[in-house]
Amino acid sequence: MSDVRQHAEDVYEQFSDHLDVSVEDVEERFLTLVDEYKVPIDEARRSVTNHYLDEAGLDREDISSGGSEAAKIEDIDEPEQWVDLTAKVIELWDPRSDSVAQVGLLGDPTGTIKFTKWAKSELPALEEGGVYELRNVVTDEYQGRYSVKLNSTTVIEELEDDLEVGDDTSEIDGALIDMQRGSGLIKRCPVEGCTRVLQNGRCPEHGDVEGEGEFDLRIKAVVDDGIDAHEVIFDKEATENLTGISLEEAKEMAMDALDTTVVADEIREKIVGTYYRIEGPTFGRYVLADEVEELDGPVDAESLLIKARSM
Repeated sequence: MSDVRQHAEDVYEQFSDHLDVSVEDVEERFLTLVDEYKVPIDEARRSVTNHYLDEAGLDREDISSGGSEAAKIEDIDEPEQWVDLTAKVIELWDPRSDSVAQVGLLGDPTGTIKFTKWAKSELPALEEGGVYELRNVVTDEYQGRYSVKLNSTTVIEELEDDLEVGDDTSEIDGALIDMQRGSGLIKRCPVEGCTRVLQNGRCPEHGDVEGEGEFDLRIKAVVDDGIDAHEVIFDKEATENLTGISLEEAKEMAMDALDTTVVADEIREKIVGTYYRIEGPTFGRYVLADEVEELDGPVDAESLLIKARSM
């Protein structure tokens, strides 16, 4: 079976309950993009999926990607995956939007993760301290912190057994030896509920978007503790505290230079080669910096630079 046919069948399965469409219809749309316009298959799939989402009046969270798998919270390290979780509700917060019914923190023996339940899903309410089997939830990511979204296809089953929740906090003492691409002043997708970083004005989820996007600050750093190299993400607040550069100041710097990369260069000059003690939760391969303390200690700048270039 060709790749196009397989992708067409996958998309058809997603929308067969929502639209009067055939596999052949979907395949023809794929072929137009791939054969006539030479669009890469992955981008063609996003385009075809978005077309049918618009036609059906659905959001992406309303469709499954073709079957979910049982997962532990520590296994979640990629967005847009459909998984089944058994988890305990640790805490509930007040939603900031009318489109959200509930938001809070879930936990299992491997760690914790944020969840969002959409109001339009009309799912039963979760209770603090309750343990649930949550089938068919979709993963998301924002600044290295993964979350799950409960949608209209999610099945919730309350369990009688209690569940022990593990501690996923990490503490690292080490030298910040590198700052990765995607650090500094960035823009996020302006579509409501989407936090993806724009690349050349395009969102990985929504493609070309209307508007300028929303500015944000972050650092994606590599910290070496002498044994292992850890990937650490500093969100806007942590970046401002670490560098003394506010989001507004970063925007002014970029505007004066007509170049956003000057912000990353300025941050790099301030922090690379410095020792820090960093504490925060672990999400997938990332540590999210909640508390940061600069440490005294000699730093061999030349050896750190050599190590960073070899990564």
